[in-house]
Amino acid sequence: MNRPVEIRYFAHSWVSDWNHGNAHFLRGLARELGRMGHQVRCYEQLGSWSLSNLMRHEGERAIGAIDDFRRRFPNLDVRFYNDDDSFAPFLEEELAGADVVIIHEWNPPHIVNAILACKAKFGFRALFHDTHHRAYTSPAEILRCPLHLFDGVLAFGEAIRRIYVDGFGIARAWTFHEAADVEIFQPVKGEKETDVVWIGNWGDDERTRELEEFLILPAAALGLKMAIYGVRYPEVALEKLARAGIEYRGYLPNLEAPEVYGRSCLTLHVPRKQYTNGLSGIPTIRVFEALACGIPLLCSPWTDAEHLFRPGQDFLAVQDGKAMQREIERLLRDGTARAQIAAAGMETVRARHTCAHRAQQLIDICEELAH
Repeated sequence: MNRPVEIRYFAHSWVSDWNHGNAHFLRGLARELGRMGHQVRCYEQLGSWSLSNLMRHEGERAIGAIDDFRRRFPNLDVRFYNDDDSFAPFLEEELAGADVVIIHEWNPPHIVNAILACKAKFGFRALFHDTHHRAYTSPAEILRCPLHLFDGVLAFGEAIRRIYVDGFGIARAWTFHEAADVEIFQPVKGEKETDVVWIGNWGDDERTRELEEFLILPAAALGLKMAIYGVRYPEVALEKLARAGIEYRGYLPNLEAPEVYGRSCLTLHVPRKQYTNGLSGIPTIRVFEALACGIPLLCSPWTDAEHLFRPGQDFLAVQDGKAMQREIERLLRDGTARAQIAAAGMETVRARHTCAHRAQQLIDICEELAH
């Protein structure tokens, strides 16, 4: 394929990042593909869950987040559709001329079916993009989509890829990790106003015990000046944070994260339990974000099974809450150690894990599909 690739990408949300961590990677990937000369159209349904909740819960902050997205991504071609009788003619118009159509796994099955029904007519290749743990934790939900009609799967970790190949019988699947948009996620110098910052959603009880052990208890024991950003925190969680002296600051637009990291000495990564057992080795987007921003990262137990980073250099992993408390205390006293860890992590991300790296990998996969 010695010409620009015509890519159509259907995702749950491009405009909103409310409870939607994938927005960072998807936006950066699409922009880098465009910079390479490829044609990318991005689709989301009007009234998507993420955008609706952003507007419902965040008021004026929502307007600011959307305006900032438009300002930072002026060339991202986002097109909206309605899930009604107009969708079929919309696809007829939009999919003509497409080489590759990518469907993110949060799209409803009936939307997926409608897109795949156009394959025979327009002759495009279709890729299923999985950036979540449902293939491991709720396979029946994934199998509601007709995976056999796809030409391949983009899996955001090797463990997920193996599920599609060995468990679901998919012939072609690629490990396609998320990555950092280093144009936006880079060090921002600022006066340190917090000892530790954590950015993340509570997680539907998927890591409640872990957050208590590795975040809440160390903060209370050390009397840290700690701030937490995220959404969907139940009242019981807010009470626990308040008792530990942790300031809960609510929703943080993804594009503002670099400035928040720049005002803190350390950050923590507390993986959901799925990523510490059966899906060990898959880093979520928060790891890439933090390392790209040059902030020292401490991690609760997590194994870098795919050797994406240099454990002990790019980040520090601890085995229990007491060890987390000791490392936080040590690093807050040792500015040289903090600087070394931050520099190493940023070096690895820029060398191997940027959206530009993944854009090139995706085009290589498109070339493979064309033959």
